[in-house]
Amino acid sequence: MRHSLIALALASGVSAASAAELPEPTGPVVLVVTGEIANTNMGDEAHFDLAMLDALASRETVIETPWYEGTKAFSGPMIAALLDAVGAEGETLRVNALNDYSAEIPRSDVVDYPVILATRIDGDTLSVRDKGPGFVIYPFDVAPDLYNEMTFGRSVWQVGSIDVF
Repeated sequence: MRHSLIALALASGVSAASAAELPEPTGPVVLVVTGEIANTNMGDEAHFDLAMLDALASRETVIETPWYEGTKAFSGPMIAALLDAVGAEGETLRVNALNDYSAEIPRSDVVDYPVILATRIDGDTLSVRDKGPGFVIYPFDVAPDLYNEMTFGRSVWQVGSIDVF
């Protein structure tokens, strides 16, 4: 029976991992992912606390940005890893800030580049006051051509939720 289910999942283009349930957060929820996702832990949503985000594949980027003075080290989960964790199926992300600002990011951005949802700056957890709990940071260190107005508009800070569609 188990082999039949795996074969059925593979035949339908869905991996066995994409049907997994996410663990429930044990700390304060800092991110909610909704939309075209297969893996949830609160109804049809995926809720993440900081420890859950920390468990995902991550990256640190040391860059200058238009939002801070001097060079800063940003670290956090790669958004591609977050999308994998929730079994995302859509091609667009609507990233929503706590202040109701939102921006649409093509999935190709996070597949083609190691874009992160920074949760830390210079090793310290980002507070809401300092653009946290999450801040979309593009890898200007490996792709300087991304340092432009379009990318700046997609670099949402105070991220509270992401809708996948």
